[in-house]
Amino acid sequence: MKIIAASALLAGALVLQGCQTTNPYTGDRQTSRATSGAAIGAAVGAVVGIATSSSAKERKERALAGAGIGAVAGGGVGYYMDVQEAKLREKLQGSGVSVTRDGDNIVLNMPGNVTFDTDAYQVKSQFTPVLDSVSEVLKEYKSTMIQVGGHTDSTGSVQYNMLLSQQRAQSVANTLAGFGVEQVRLDIVGFGPHQPIASNDTAQGRAQNRRVELVLLPYTR
Repeated sequence: MKIIAASALLAGALVLQGCQTTNPYTGDRQTSRATSGAAIGAAVGAVVGIATSSSAKERKERALAGAGIGAVAGGGVGYYMDVQEAKLREKLQGSGVSVTRDGDNIVLNMPGNVTFDTDAYQVKSQFTPVLDSVSEVLKEYKSTMIQVGGHTDSTGSVQYNMLLSQQRAQSVANTLAGFGVEQVRLDIVGFGPHQPIASNDTAQGRAQNRRVELVLLPYTR
Protein backbone atom coordinates (compact mmCIF):
# COMPACT_ATOMS: atom_id res chain seq x y z
CA MET A 1 0.00 0.00 0.00
CA LYS A 2 1.82 3.10 -1.22
CA ILE A 3 0.73 6.20 0.64
CA ILE A 4 2.83 9.31 0.18
CA ALA A 5 1.04 12.37 1.54
CA ALA A 6 2.18 15.73 0.27
CA SER A 7 2.56 17.07 3.78
CA ALA A 8 4.73 14.09 4.67
CA LEU A 9 7.08 14.85 1.79
CA LEU A 10 7.17 18.49 2.82
CA ALA A 11 8.16 17.45 6.32
CA GLY A 12 10.72 15.07 4.88
CA ALA A 13 12.26 17.85 2.85
CA LEU A 14 13.36 19.66 5.98
CA VAL A 15 17.10 19.24 6.22
CA LEU A 16 17.63 19.11 9.94
CA GLN A 17 20.60 21.08 11.18
CA GLY A 18 19.64 21.57 14.81
CA CYS A 19 21.31 20.33 17.94
CA GLN A 20 23.95 17.68 17.47
CA THR A 21 24.46 14.65 19.65
CA THR A 22 26.57 11.50 19.63
CA ASN A 23 25.03 8.32 18.25
CA PRO A 24 25.33 5.75 21.08
CA TYR A 25 25.71 2.92 18.56
CA THR A 26 28.41 4.39 16.33
CA GLY A 27 30.01 7.24 18.27
CA ASP A 28 29.37 9.61 15.35
CA ARG A 29 27.87 13.07 15.60
CA GLN A 30 24.30 13.35 14.29
CA THR A 31 21.16 15.47 14.47
CA SER A 32 19.51 14.85 17.80
CA ARG A 33 16.27 12.87 17.96
CA ALA A 34 14.72 15.77 19.85
CA THR A 35 15.45 18.08 16.93
CA SER A 36 14.29 15.63 14.27
CA GLY A 37 11.23 14.60 16.23
CA ALA A 38 9.12 17.45 14.94
CA ALA A 39 9.74 16.45 11.33
CA ILE A 40 9.13 12.79 12.09
CA GLY A 41 5.94 13.68 13.89
CA ALA A 42 4.72 15.80 11.01
CA ALA A 43 5.40 13.09 8.47
CA VAL A 44 3.87 10.38 10.59
CA GLY A 45 0.84 12.52 11.26
CA ALA A 46 0.30 12.80 7.53
CA VAL A 47 0.95 9.30 6.31
CA VAL A 48 -0.21 7.20 9.22
CA GLY A 49 -2.25 10.17 10.45
CA ILE A 50 -4.70 8.43 11.06
CA ALA A 51 -5.07 11.04 8.53
CA THR A 52 -5.93 14.67 8.70
CA SER A 53 -9.22 14.77 6.82
CA SER A 54 -12.30 13.25 8.43
CA SER A 55 -13.10 11.14 5.36
CA ALA A 56 -9.59 9.66 5.23
CA LYS A 57 -9.72 9.00 8.96
CA GLU A 58 -13.05 7.22 8.60
CA ARG A 59 -11.74 5.08 5.73
CA LYS A 60 -8.66 4.14 7.73
CA GLU A 61 -10.70 3.29 10.82
CA ARG A 62 -13.12 1.17 8.80
CA ALA A 63 -10.22 -0.72 7.24
CA LEU A 64 -8.66 -1.32 10.65
CA ALA A 65 -11.96 -2.45 12.12
CA GLY A 66 -12.44 -4.79 9.19
CA ALA A 67 -9.06 -6.35 10.01
CA GLY A 68 -10.09 -6.76 13.64
CA ILE A 69 -7.71 -4.06 14.88
CA GLY A 70 -8.88 -1.87 17.75
CA ALA A 71 -7.50 1.25 19.38
CA VAL A 72 -5.47 1.38 22.58
CA ALA A 73 -7.23 3.06 25.49
CA GLY A 74 -5.60 6.41 26.19
CA GLY A 75 -4.49 5.63 29.72
CA GLY A 76 -2.82 2.39 28.67
CA VAL A 77 -0.74 3.71 25.78
CA GLY A 78 2.47 4.22 27.73
CA TYR A 79 2.50 0.72 29.20
CA TYR A 80 1.47 -0.79 25.86
CA MET A 81 4.47 0.78 24.14
CA ASP A 82 6.81 0.07 27.09
CA VAL A 83 6.22 -3.68 26.86
CA GLN A 84 6.51 -3.65 23.08
CA GLU A 85 9.78 -1.71 23.26
CA ALA A 86 11.25 -4.19 25.75
CA LYS A 87 10.39 -7.14 23.51
CA LEU A 88 11.87 -5.45 20.45
CA ARG A 89 15.09 -4.64 22.30
CA GLU A 90 15.40 -8.25 23.36
CA LYS A 91 14.79 -9.66 19.88
CA LEU A 92 16.99 -7.14 18.07
CA GLN A 93 20.01 -7.31 20.34
CA GLY A 94 23.10 -7.77 18.19
CA SER A 95 21.17 -7.41 14.93
CA GLY A 96 22.57 -3.99 13.97
CA VAL A 97 19.10 -2.43 14.33
CA SER A 98 18.79 0.31 16.94
CA VAL A 99 15.64 0.85 19.01
CA THR A 100 14.85 4.42 20.05
CA ARG A 101 11.91 5.64 22.09
CA ASP A 102 10.42 8.98 21.01
CA GLY A 103 7.53 9.80 23.34
CA ASP A 104 4.85 7.18 22.70
CA ASN A 105 6.52 6.15 19.42
CA ILE A 106 9.28 3.60 18.84
CA VAL A 107 11.82 4.05 16.04
CA LEU A 108 13.69 1.07 14.58
CA ASN A 109 16.70 2.22 12.56
CA MET A 110 17.80 -0.37 10.00
CA PRO A 111 21.15 0.67 8.48
CA GLY A 112 21.41 0.25 4.73
CA ASN A 113 24.64 -1.73 4.89
CA VAL A 114 22.99 -4.58 6.82
CA THR A 115 19.66 -4.40 5.01
CA PHE A 116 20.55 -3.98 1.30
CA ASP A 117 23.37 -4.41 -1.16
CA THR A 118 24.73 -1.21 -2.73
CA ASP A 119 22.23 0.43 -5.12
CA ALA A 120 19.81 -2.49 -4.62
CA TYR A 121 16.40 -2.56 -2.99
CA GLN A 122 15.89 -6.28 -2.39
CA VAL A 123 16.25 -7.13 1.30
CA LYS A 124 19.39 -9.18 1.95
CA SER A 125 18.58 -12.81 2.66
CA GLN A 126 20.61 -12.71 5.87
CA PHE A 127 18.52 -9.78 7.12
CA THR A 128 15.18 -11.51 6.54
CA PRO A 129 15.27 -13.30 9.93
CA VAL A 130 15.62 -9.91 11.63
CA LEU A 131 12.43 -8.69 9.96
CA ASP A 132 10.79 -11.96 10.95
CA SER A 133 11.65 -11.19 14.58
CA VAL A 134 10.20 -7.69 14.23
CA SER A 135 7.04 -9.09 12.67
CA GLU A 136 6.54 -11.48 15.59
CA VAL A 137 6.27 -8.50 17.94
CA LEU A 138 4.14 -6.47 15.53
CA LYS A 139 1.69 -9.35 15.15
CA GLU A 140 1.35 -9.56 18.92
CA TYR A 141 0.73 -5.81 19.27
CA LYS A 142 -1.87 -5.29 16.59
CA SER A 143 -2.85 -1.79 17.71
CA THR A 144 0.50 -0.50 16.48
CA MET A 145 0.67 1.34 13.16
CA ILE A 146 3.93 1.19 11.21
CA GLN A 147 5.43 3.88 9.03
CA VAL A 148 8.13 2.36 6.83
CA GLY A 149 10.42 5.19 5.75
CA GLY A 150 13.28 4.85 3.26
CA HIS A 151 16.24 7.25 3.47
CA THR A 152 19.37 7.78 1.37
CA ASP A 153 22.50 9.90 1.48
CA SER A 154 22.86 12.90 -0.83
CA THR A 155 25.07 11.16 -3.43
CA GLY A 156 23.45 11.13 -6.86
CA SER A 157 20.36 12.92 -8.09
CA VAL A 158 17.43 13.65 -5.83
CA GLN A 159 15.10 11.90 -8.29
CA TYR A 160 17.14 8.69 -8.16
CA ASN A 161 17.38 8.78 -4.36
CA MET A 162 13.66 9.39 -3.96
CA LEU A 163 12.90 6.34 -6.09
CA LEU A 164 15.48 4.14 -4.35
CA SER A 165 14.25 5.14 -0.89
CA GLN A 166 10.67 4.37 -1.88
CA GLN A 167 11.64 1.00 -3.34
CA ARG A 168 13.62 0.05 -0.24
CA ALA A 169 10.78 1.03 2.08
CA GLN A 170 8.35 -0.95 -0.07
CA SER A 171 10.65 -3.98 0.00
CA VAL A 172 10.82 -3.95 3.80
CA ALA A 173 7.05 -3.48 4.03
CA ASN A 174 6.47 -6.37 1.62
CA THR A 175 8.68 -8.60 3.75
CA LEU A 176 6.80 -7.70 6.93
CA ALA A 177 3.48 -8.32 5.17
CA GLY A 178 4.80 -11.66 3.98
CA PHE A 179 5.39 -12.59 7.60
CA GLY A 180 1.77 -11.78 8.43
CA VAL A 181 1.71 -8.10 9.41
CA GLU A 182 -1.56 -6.65 8.14
CA GLN A 183 -1.01 -4.31 5.19
CA VAL A 184 -3.61 -1.86 6.50
CA ARG A 185 -1.17 -1.11 9.32
CA LEU A 186 1.72 -0.30 6.97
CA ASP A 187 2.34 3.10 5.38
CA ILE A 188 5.30 3.38 3.02
CA VAL A 189 7.15 6.59 2.21
CA GLY A 190 10.44 7.42 0.50
CA PHE A 191 12.20 10.44 1.99
CA GLY A 192 15.24 10.28 -0.28
CA PRO A 193 18.09 12.43 1.08
CA HIS A 194 15.84 14.92 2.87
CA GLN A 195 15.99 13.64 6.46
CA PRO A 196 19.69 13.08 7.22
CA ILE A 197 20.66 12.06 10.75
CA ALA A 198 24.37 12.76 10.14
CA SER A 199 26.54 14.89 7.87
CA ASN A 200 26.73 13.84 4.23
CA ASP A 201 30.24 15.32 4.11
CA THR A 202 31.84 12.13 5.48
CA ALA A 203 31.65 8.47 4.49
CA GLN A 204 30.57 7.58 8.03
CA GLY A 205 27.78 10.13 7.94
CA ARG A 206 26.53 9.00 4.54
CA ALA A 207 26.47 5.41 5.80
CA GLN A 208 24.24 6.47 8.70
CA ASN A 209 21.88 8.30 6.37
CA ARG A 210 21.34 5.23 4.18
CA ARG A 211 18.68 3.46 6.20
CA VAL A 212 15.10 2.31 6.55
CA GLU A 213 13.28 3.45 9.66
CA LEU A 214 10.19 1.83 11.11
CA VAL A 215 8.25 4.30 13.21
CA LEU A 216 5.80 2.41 15.42
CA LEU A 217 2.81 4.40 16.64
CA PRO A 218 -0.01 3.37 18.96
CA TYR A 219 -3.42 3.47 17.32
CA THR A 220 -5.61 5.65 19.54
CA ARG A 221 -8.86 7.52 19.03
